[in-house]
This record gives sequence, structure tokens and C-alpha cells, in this order.
Amino acid sequence: MIRYSLICDNDHSFDSWFANAQAYDSLSSSGHLSCATCGSTRVKKALMAPKVQAKISDPAPLEKLRKHVESTATYVGGSFAKEARAQHDGSAPERPIYGEATGEEVRALIADEVPVLPLPFRSRKTTN
Repeated sequence: MIRYSLICDNDHSFDSWFANAQAYDSLSSSGHLSCATCGSTRVKKALMAPKVQAKISDPAPLEKLRKHVESTATYVGGSFAKEARAQHDGSAPERPIYGEATGEEVRALIADEVPVLPLPFRSRKTTN
């Protein structure tokens, strides 16, 4: 598996995993890659820096982030888009939330300037 940082012609950056470099080349040349934010199919590799291993003695940063999110935010599951929109338009009280949303829901939230941010982990509530 290989992870590439990608960028679309609208300047949206995102990462994606591929089985190998040839898989990326094949998908790219056939027009099957699309931007995670706007859906544009004009996507190319972005400049990437090599990943540097954290010190072994450092606590896992992702685990620290997960614990922080789970202890300070409310899990709203598949209702994330609805809850985020309600908070944004003032029909629900503001509170930290996390959950799941489809790509289409996320694009609609971004288009309506509702602030959202993907988390680099899946909720334990949805994993076995």
C-alpha cells in the first residue's frame, strides 16, 4: 500500500491510499480519481515530504487525539451532517460533535460554509 497526497484543479488537498504506484497511474489515466471535497476529476499528486517516525518513547499522537475527541465531544453517528448544519444555522446549541457523513453530505456542508474537519481515525463506536 502507498499513500499519496493529492490536489485537484480547485486547489483542494487530500490523501488517498493505493495498492501500488501502478494502481494510482491506472486510476489517474482513466479519469477514475476525484477530489474528496468538490468531486473534480482533474487530480494530480501533490508535493510530499517523507514520513518521519516519531520517537518510540512518544505517546501515540493519534491515540491522544482520539482520547481527547472522545472525552470532549458527543458522538452523533450518521446524524453528523444534520447536527452540524443545525448548529451552524442556530437551531441547535453549539457543542463539540463527531460522527460519520457521506462524501456528498460533506461537500454540501463545505459549500454552505459549515466548518467540518475529517478525523484521522474511525470512532470506536463503529469499529469492532
